[in-house]
Amino acid sequence: MKESIAEKLKEVIEPNKSKENLGHVTLHQARELIMDAGAVLLDVRPPAKVKGDNAQEADIPNAYYMPYPEFDTYADELPVNKADPIVVACLKGWFANRVMGYLEMLGYSNVYVLDTNIEELIEVHKAHAKS
Repeated sequence: MKESIAEKLKEVIEPNKSKENLGHVTLHQARELIMDAGAVLLDVRPPAKVKGDNAQEADIPNAYYMPYPEFDTYADELPVNKADPIVVACLKGWFANRVMGYLEMLGYSNVYVLDTNIEELIEVHKAHAKS
C-alpha cells in the first residue's frame, strides 16, 4: 500500500522532536559536531551572499560549499552514510532550514542547522587555526 503524505511527513519530523531546539545548534555546538564528531558542514549561501571565504575555502574540516540555488547539482558529494552528522549553515537560516528538510526527505537522520550567521563560524575557525 502506498504511504500517505502525512505518514511520510511524520516519519521525517519525528526524529527532530528528540533533538534539542529541533535540530538548531549554537556556534559552540556546531564546532563540537564538526571537530569532535566529524560532522560535514554544508555552506549553502547563494554566491551573491558570500563575502570573503566560504566555509570550504576557509579550510573548515569536512566543509563543502553547496550554494542553495544549485544544491541539486551537489547531491553526489553528500555523505553516503545517511546517519553521519551534517550541519547546514547560511546567513539567517532560511536556506539552511530548507536544505535540512530536503536532506531529511532524502533519508538523512542526523541533520542540524546553525542558528547563527555562518560568517561567525568561519571567523571563529580562522581564529582557532592561527593559535
